[in-house]
Amino acid sequence: MIKNVLICGIGAVGSVFAHKILENFDGSLKVLVDEKRLKNYTDNPPVLNGKTLNFDYILPEAKDYKADLIIIAVKFMNLDEAVKNIENFVYKNTLIIPLLNGVTSEETVAAKYGREHVLYSYFIGHSAMRTGNEVTSGSLNKIVFGSEVPYEERILRMKKFFDKVKIDYRIPEDIKRSLWLKFMMNVPSNQLSAVLRMTFGEMTGSEKIMDLMVKIMKEVEAVARAHGIKNTETMIDETLENLKLMTPEGKTSMLQDIEAGRKTEVEMFAGVMVEFGKKYNIPTPYNQALKDIIEAMV
Repeated sequence: MIKNVLICGIGAVGSVFAHKILENFDGSLKVLVDEKRLKNYTDNPPVLNGKTLNFDYILPEAKDYKADLIIIAVKFMNLDEAVKNIENFVYKNTLIIPLLNGVTSEETVAAKYGREHVLYSYFIGHSAMRTGNEVTSGSLNKIVFGSEVPYEERILRMKKFFDKVKIDYRIPEDIKRSLWLKFMMNVPSNQLSAVLRMTFGEMTGSEKIMDLMVKIMKEVEAVARAHGIKNTETMIDETLENLKLMTPEGKTSMLQDIEAGRKTEVEMFAGVMVEFGKKYNIPTPYNQALKDIIEAMV
């Protein structure tokens, strides 16, 4: 049973689910912060869709709290720090779900705490907009999660918890393929939007840009196949259909980062693609070019 929950990261994704849990949970919810963020959130509390959120914060040094569930919702460049900071809160029954966009975060967490603690997971929803400590998010917010063994005890435990706190979720038959399908959409859309400064609608409305997106998707497809992902031959068509569902005026998280002068997650997208390409001897020229351009932009 999940009674104690710890959330690491309350930005555009984490704040949405932290708020849901805060409203509907009769157990304990704590938000993990460092000293700098504690002062920041105390002086300037996070705001979601115009509503101020008042959380119970906890520092990494605390030793009197063990979490049944840890949700990691930080940026890719902060993942290693998050993995280190949750150490005091992990015990034998702790479940950890990293809601990052890429395909490597689960392995990073599992390398420290063991595969038995980590579920594959990611977030889907409308593009949330973040300005400082204020987040504006649409109504579509869902967690997709699973493991190699469908409906094992860990999955049932998570399902029961999400039902209780009214978090929408989906448990795909093949969570690894589902994870890579999301990756296939993020790799071209996030990076091209950042370079071209375009919304989803502007990109999907351009035939030339969509042709370029497909070329980038083909690199992802080839790497996914080499990585052991099944049924890759239909992934591009599925991704193109999913792109049509995105809010036309929505901006990707990487475009928002570029506009705000923040460090981007290019290493999670092009960086990972280039490294996998080297590992499997697959050319990834489009991702290499995007990586070089985006790194030169900020």
